[in-house]
Amino acid sequence: MTQRFTLNVNGKSHTVNADPDLPLLYALRDELGLSNPHFGCGLAQCGACTVHVDGQPMRSCITAISAVGDAKITTLAGLGTPEKPHPLQTAYIEEQVPQCGYCIDGWMMTAAAFLRDKKKPTEAEIKNALSGLKCRCGTHISILKAVKRAAEMMG
Repeated sequence: MTQRFTLNVNGKSHTVNADPDLPLLYALRDELGLSNPHFGCGLAQCGACTVHVDGQPMRSCITAISAVGDAKITTLAGLGTPEKPHPLQTAYIEEQVPQCGYCIDGWMMTAAAFLRDKKKPTEAEIKNALSGLKCRCGTHISILKAVKRAAEMMG
């Protein structure tokens, strides 16, 4: 049985008619036509589907649309703008991190929440915060450098 849901995504309100158990990922991609987050594993193990829900990173592939309520949802597209990119977006470009870009939602959204809460993290703290995320291209070292650079920029 479908229900009507109002989602606040990247500062805009959207109405979706969906089954309450529909994963937020499918609502964002299929119902709203967003190109991010990505479907990776469908089991919350890779992180490609990560979004912020009221500022907290969540794996949208296992988060039911009914669990979101009136929370503010932020996708990678809402993290910054071309005119004013988030420090992580700037650092990713400066460190030339992206390869295929498929996993970028998980890494950047997780790191953004971490850096918001942790000023001047150590390399070990960064690695711990990002554990559980997967990058099949093997850009882990560049990702760590970019997160460290962003932390210094936010400093």
